[in-house]
Amino acid sequence: MTGRTDLDYVTGFRERLGLPGIIDVHTHFMPEQVLRKVWTYFDTAGPLVGHREWPITYRDEEQVRLKTLREFGVSAFTSMIYPHKPDMAAWLNSWSADFAAHTPDCLHTSTFYPEPGAPEYVRAALESGTRIFKLHIQVGHYHPADPLLDEVWGLIQDAGTPVVIHCGSGPAAGEFTGPEPITALLRRFPRLRLIIAHMGAPEYREFLDIAQAHAGVLLDTTMNFTDFFEAADPFPTAELPRVRDLGDRILFGSDFPNIPYPYGHALFALERLDLGDNWLRAVCHDNAARVFTLG
Repeated sequence: MTGRTDLDYVTGFRERLGLPGIIDVHTHFMPEQVLRKVWTYFDTAGPLVGHREWPITYRDEEQVRLKTLREFGVSAFTSMIYPHKPDMAAWLNSWSADFAAHTPDCLHTSTFYPEPGAPEYVRAALESGTRIFKLHIQVGHYHPADPLLDEVWGLIQDAGTPVVIHCGSGPAAGEFTGPEPITALLRRFPRLRLIIAHMGAPEYREFLDIAQAHAGVLLDTTMNFTDFFEAADPFPTAELPRVRDLGDRILFGSDFPNIPYPYGHALFALERLDLGDNWLRAVCHDNAARVFTLG
């Protein structure tokens, strides 16, 4: 990317690969007061971000952030929301449904939390057409196979709706992070379509194993292979052949706007893996287009 602007690089990347657009399955749009609190936490370099300096590159107003993604040629994206306590998920879902209704290029995103009312609001989200769910095990501090979620997982499994789940132990481990809770969940609900956020960093090998064992499990590339992630949780190069072979089940994600580098660097990080143009096309567009039935 040396000597080129972020927009120039992203535009050139799309044109070089002949992509009709980029589909980004891991972007954060949420109520403004919630997002500001998230940014404030990043500013403190707190334990949940591994005590690392984490400057927010796209700290802009909502409409500016939307304009930025569209200028990059992102044709579809998500509004990743996640609760950290009870009695929060239903409110977030209401906000996200309204956001999606007014933002046609955003995939309607929902979330949930282990609480008695979860089946009711998850059922409502599915009936209203949600396209994807988001969970953050580290922040929410709960076991994904919590019995309070049994009915929820059954509903989602039957609907076939994908769930992006931050379950790896990076950037900081939690009581319920890592591959074991996900293995336990899939043992009970084997048809779930889980999208493992950040490719399960830093337990890359274990989550690749899970993906190979379960046809419905996908992985997103959010922040993976970037200089920032490689400095803390480097991806084992010996596993790149498996990343190539699983190319039809890997989806591009960015973590926009909460990234400490330009958007184009996430694409550059994938390109320099040298896994081929067909792999890049699949990861950055075609796989997500298939999963979400997009043009």
